[in-house]
Amino acid sequence: MDDQQILDRIHQLMLQEHALREAVEQGRAGDGHAQTAERIAQLEVELDQAWDLLRQRRARREAGADPDGAHERPAAEVEGYLD
Repeated sequence: MDDQQILDRIHQLMLQEHALREAVEQGRAGDGHAQTAERIAQLEVELDQAWDLLRQRRARREAGADPDGAHERPAAEVEGYLD
């Protein structure tokens, strides 16, 4: 996956997240509020993973390494940076 594909993925995930947040704010989540909140949390993790992959690729490129050597890290690793 190249940088543009990652950026496109980030954009799509953000659109989904914003649409779900708007639905919650406008009371359109209805009985599915718990599932909507769960999906938002899942999207946040996927976004963190995508941003992490993009940062890895950029860092490798700046260091003169092959950006294709970067890989998506597991959610637990990406989400555990601040723990």
